[in-house]
Amino acid sequence: MMGPVSGRISRYHSMLGISAGLMLLLAACAPPIQVERVNPREVDRELGSNVISTGRLAEPTRIVLHREDLSERFAADPEGAIASLHGAVTAGSADPDALYALAEMAFLHAQATGKRAYFLAAAIYAYAFLFPEDPRQRPSGFDPRFRTACDIYDRSLASAFASDDRARVELRSGRFELPFGSIDIAFDPAGARWGDQVLSNFTPEDELRIEGLQFRYRRPGIGAPLAADATPKNPETGFQVESNVKVPVTAVLLMNVPMRDLAQGRLSGSIEVHPAFEPSDVTIGGQPVPLEADMSAAFAFSLGDPTVWESEVSGFFDGDFFHRTEARLVGLEPYRAGQIPVVFIHGTGSSPGRWANLINDLQSDPVIREGYQFWSFSYATGNPTAFSAAQLRQAIEDAVHTLDPKGKDPALQQIVLIGHSQGGLLAKWVTIDSGSRLWDTLSEKPPEELHLSPETKSTLRRVLFVKPLPEVRSVIFIATPHHGSFVAENTIGQLLARFVTPATSILTALRDLTEDNPDDLRIHSGEPPFSSSVWSMSPGNPFLQTFAAIPVSPGVAAHSIIAVEGDGPVETGDDGVVSYQSAHIPKARSELVIRSGHSVQSDPRTVREVRRILLLHLAAACPRGCVTIAAVDRRIPAPQFVTPSSQAYDAGASTAGSSGKGQTGGQ
Repeated sequence: MMGPVSGRISRYHSMLGISAGLMLLLAACAPPIQVERVNPREVDRELGSNVISTGRLAEPTRIVLHREDLSERFAADPEGAIASLHGAVTAGSADPDALYALAEMAFLHAQATGKRAYFLAAAIYAYAFLFPEDPRQRPSGFDPRFRTACDIYDRSLASAFASDDRARVELRSGRFELPFGSIDIAFDPAGARWGDQVLSNFTPEDELRIEGLQFRYRRPGIGAPLAADATPKNPETGFQVESNVKVPVTAVLLMNVPMRDLAQGRLSGSIEVHPAFEPSDVTIGGQPVPLEADMSAAFAFSLGDPTVWESEVSGFFDGDFFHRTEARLVGLEPYRAGQIPVVFIHGTGSSPGRWANLINDLQSDPVIREGYQFWSFSYATGNPTAFSAAQLRQAIEDAVHTLDPKGKDPALQQIVLIGHSQGGLLAKWVTIDSGSRLWDTLSEKPPEELHLSPETKSTLRRVLFVKPLPEVRSVIFIATPHHGSFVAENTIGQLLARFVTPATSILTALRDLTEDNPDDLRIHSGEPPFSSSVWSMSPGNPFLQTFAAIPVSPGVAAHSIIAVEGDGPVETGDDGVVSYQSAHIPKARSELVIRSGHSVQSDPRTVREVRRILLLHLAAACPRGCVTIAAVDRRIPAPQFVTPSSQAYDAGASTAGSSGKGQTGGQ
């Protein structure tokens, strides 16, 4: 007989059983498909997942695997699953969905195993998806698989030809194994050229991370973006391409991929290499196709060489530094007739690398890219400014004569100079007509009446009796100390000047001038006249005062970009190195004041203003030539100025005879 306690336990167990049964019943009644509201980013991540972005197969590929009952097999035997789907595709009509799935599957397996055959297969499948035999099957640009297929093709091509350490892409001809046969690929290394430069040592840009450049400019398309070394076929003197430049190029494998050949496993193709700055399309299936390009990565790769920056300190203290190095005036690319040269001239203790962000931004503009070619001038920044300017003048004259000895290229008669700080002073030296004013500051007797060697007389004539270079038509001054820099006269500036050793040729000329003509010189200081750039930029220097009073030639359009720190009055402000009053020139065609420190070259407002000036210059220089005025005018932005009076001026406002503060005029 059951007692009271036993009865209660029995009833408890019965209730537990009933509750469990009810719970199972309720669970069975719950809907198997449910919807939950989540952050849209989670949905985007799920829908946008693919082998490139997440390393997982995209939803369309998983659908194909499910349809063909290959999901489990691909997980256990990816090569067998790929072969099975390949056979199904080639046995029937070309299925775009299956071709895309094969591209993803082959790429994912290649990444997991490193097998080059599967990288090549992924490139072929992606190519067949993008450029099918039947044009009606071409994927829509709205299809997200279109861009992913391009990326699979690009990455697979670079990986298929990667060196064992993946540091290089070794393009070559040959017969290459595929999972389903082979492909014969032709590559002519002699055809990989950039002007007269031979391209070699290709580095995959997709594996380069950039630091230091503000933006990484890429052009979408197909092909593997690479950085290449460039070697001149016949090195010349007078003008050269920067020796350590890395060239952005695109490698593209062009093929015919009919289903018949894909089924038989016998394919052929050819590899072409296209420099990014040349025509950027290839024709595939009768249609123009843009080439993928990464212009910034190669540029940054070039500047990552420590030797690029060695001149900044050495070039200041050692006046002979550049006599032991390569050419001072170099191009960032081979010369192309019809493109106007822009010459970048850096400042004191600096180097051409300091223009990197400005050049990177300008090169991204297709009109500027097609209308201009970029050159840079290097010099020993501790040498007297007048002597460095004479070297700039000679370098430009030599370059123009070397590149265009018969004077047939009008673009070389429209040169633009852009100088920062002391570089702006060099630019002014080649755009003025000094007459005898500079020499008169030094002596009341002409050089011929002084006790000087013939070499010194010739040097002083070349340095101090100057006329504007006819090839230079515009100049942009950036933070330029036209009336000197207060830093040059402070204790640190004077201390640094004591450690500067001018070039041997300069010391010889100065010694010849000062030691044999002490009573005929008007300038007497504790050191030889203009013996360093520090003295050249000292506000109290009477030689600089005379130079500042000489205007830029009326035939040269002068523009000023002036930096002023803080939010105080512009007229009494400075950038930490140069005052506004020193940087201001009355007859500039335009003047832009930017609230910034002295190193203002990379400021977005500087970039915008330089771009505006270059577009105006291009429109004026090439009315019927390199680009139409209408095409350029549509691209000229209205400038936004910070001015002393806080007023904005229209782009067409004339400054003739005005102070030029904050105003802009035409070319």
